[in-house]
Amino acid sequence: MTSSPQKMTSAPQNRTRAERLDPDRLVAAVHARTGVRLVVEGPCPGGEVGAAYVRWPDGHRSVLKWRPGTRLDALRAGPLTVCEVLRGRGYPCPSTELALQVDDAVVLVQQLLPGAPPKLLDHRGLDRALALNESQAGLLAGHRDVPPVNLHLLDDGPGYCLHEPLRRHSRRGAALERRVRSVGAAHPPLLAGDDVVHQDFHHGNLLAVDGAVTGVVDWDGAGRGDRRFDLVTLRFGLHAGRQPPGVARRLDAVLDALPEDVLRPCWAHMSLRMADWAVRHFAPGETEHWLDLAEQRL
Repeated sequence: MTSSPQKMTSAPQNRTRAERLDPDRLVAAVHARTGVRLVVEGPCPGGEVGAAYVRWPDGHRSVLKWRPGTRLDALRAGPLTVCEVLRGRGYPCPSTELALQVDDAVVLVQQLLPGAPPKLLDHRGLDRALALNESQAGLLAGHRDVPPVNLHLLDDGPGYCLHEPLRRHSRRGAALERRVRSVGAAHPPLLAGDDVVHQDFHHGNLLAVDGAVTGVVDWDGAGRGDRRFDLVTLRFGLHAGRQPPGVARRLDAVLDALPEDVLRPCWAHMSLRMADWAVRHFAPGETEHWLDLAEQRL
């Protein structure tokens, strides 16, 4: 998540605010099961659930994360495979150094990449984001076992993209939810294609050093589909706060050139995702902020 006033949604995950990461408990579980003793150094900035910096016995530092309500075999079939494919092509995503099932959750220890999320996405950063997105094309053609992205336009997602909260919020929210369902009735529920899809590709999940993008993180919701979904997510991320002049306009021009049968269902998904999340988790007035953007293309 970004830390801007309107905030951007985290990767689709079935988490609640009560399920925040407890790094001391998790490193104790890692030690009990593997004999590896990690030292917690402190929380990583940002995020709804959180991540923590840890140090290995040999001194190198990593990022500790967890996924409640998740099975390790599901992660291996999806996001972990996606990251292996990307890294094999030189894409700057973190490696997974340890993955462990702890009760009903998965504990992940991932490579700490250099850099920090930029507060703003400037034109240089947008150029890099567009190039990275283009490089995701077709990479999963040989990995059909990676699950396709579900848009949840007619059904609820697991903890996100919930329809009922939006219907109950206001007449405006209910009208948007009806438009989302209308799009869902006219399009397949799963994204077509063999591209890598990050699912939460916004500038809060980019890392940069001196303005140069050095990595893309938070691949926990990654799947297979059409990479251009991530460009729609990026546009919603820009709406979370003020950006340098012309950046959003440039991205809008890219979206304007997309086929309607790609843009419309992806936009409907992000509209539902952000408006529903705002209704349930953000300050009361912020929902209107997301409805404003959603209605621009629905």
